[in-house]
Amino acid sequence: ERVLMPRGPAESHGMEDARVVRFTEDDGTYEYLATYTAYDGRNITSQLLRTNDFRTLESIQLSGPGSRNKGLALFPRRVGARYLAVSRADRESNAITASDDLRHWDEPQLVQTPSEPWETVQLGNCGPPIETEAGWLVLTHGVGAMRVYSIGALLLDLDDPTVVLGRLTSPLLTPAPDERSGYVPNVVYSCGALVHGRTLVLPYGCSDTESRVALVDLDRLLDDLRPG
Repeated sequence: ERVLMPRGPAESHGMEDARVVRFTEDDGTYEYLATYTAYDGRNITSQLLRTNDFRTLESIQLSGPGSRNKGLALFPRRVGARYLAVSRADRESNAITASDDLRHWDEPQLVQTPSEPWETVQLGNCGPPIETEAGWLVLTHGVGAMRVYSIGALLLDLDDPTVVLGRLTSPLLTPAPDERSGYVPNVVYSCGALVHGRTLVLPYGCSDTESRVALVDLDRLLDDLRPG
């Protein structure tokens, strides 16, 4: 029931698309981190929220080439001693960026470009990567003809997430007939999912009008993503 309101000039006209993750350090301690987009009426910037209790929150403006544009999504732990995030710095592709301090993000390394008809306009992520035994599961969003948004998925190597193990060639989720009308039509979009048992629980927004939850068989999804 916590409502966050804009506090600084960089977010005077809005805060949106918070991608929240429980981040665990190597020693087992954890905190909650959220990357979000701040809008000042003309420009956007990437911001980071940090908290342990959701009562006191620290907001930090991010810097570096990996933090450009919208949609930065943090991995839930360090990989190779560094912080990693999925970046859409070029506005149309998915890439991996790294940081030593959670503030400055390096030049992103491209991992996925639009290739299917339902993602020809642009790609992005739908929240923080989820660690599975098969690899890092990244939910993606693709924008196709007529600005239709669909949700797809990508599987990345656990030790080197710049290595793509598999990707869906067909969408995991597309707008149903009763989800196509709204403030921003023809859109299904998410900022994060979680695993409960062997089920992927995927909350998503429908055309900026209402929210729904999709339940996905995790094993079947991973089978569709694995090589071969």
